[in-house]
Amino acid sequence: MRLLGITGGIGMGKSAAASLLVARGVPVVDTDDLARQLVIPGSEALSEIRTGFGPESIGPDGTLERRWIAQRVFSDPAARDRLEQILHPRIAAAWRAAVAQWRRDGTATGAVVIPLLFEKGYGSDFDAVVCVACSRGTQRHRLRDRGWSEEQIDARNSAQLAVPEKVSRSRFVVWTEGSLEAHSGQWRRVLDRL
Repeated sequence: MRLLGITGGIGMGKSAAASLLVARGVPVVDTDDLARQLVIPGSEALSEIRTGFGPESIGPDGTLERRWIAQRVFSDPAARDRLEQILHPRIAAAWRAAVAQWRRDGTATGAVVIPLLFEKGYGSDFDAVVCVACSRGTQRHRLRDRGWSEEQIDARNSAQLAVPEKVSRSRFVVWTEGSLEAHSGQWRRVLDRL
């Protein structure tokens, strides 16, 4: 099986890439989706977050207070590390279990979307890493359209490797400035080269 790791900066098109790959019949696991699943009400991870961050981390409906957590962890590296210690081992176990199942099923190609792929040292887990990227200006525009402030954008970007570094470490780059059709065509060429 050919296993692709997909990474890139925030707002650079990783979710669109996942959708395009699924449309081509490539199974995809998105670690952001896994993170959301791991903190559902009643989960062990959510309980550990409450213990580690206090009752303010959980809303009245029993769900994770994502904005509150984001403000804490993106302004305090120690808090971010504490949250990652709770979530990242579980996320890694979940995507590795999916990959193992694909191998058992005889899947030809699979992909895992991991924003912090290089930061967490997962590069060697993949046959090829693809960085999804766009210009800094386009990224900021996309994130402002989502309602993010300049401070939130800067805080999230500073918590990751710079995009040029991710690009330099990747085997392929998919540039997402253009149309979805152009994005799709780049993925076709990546898959053909594999």
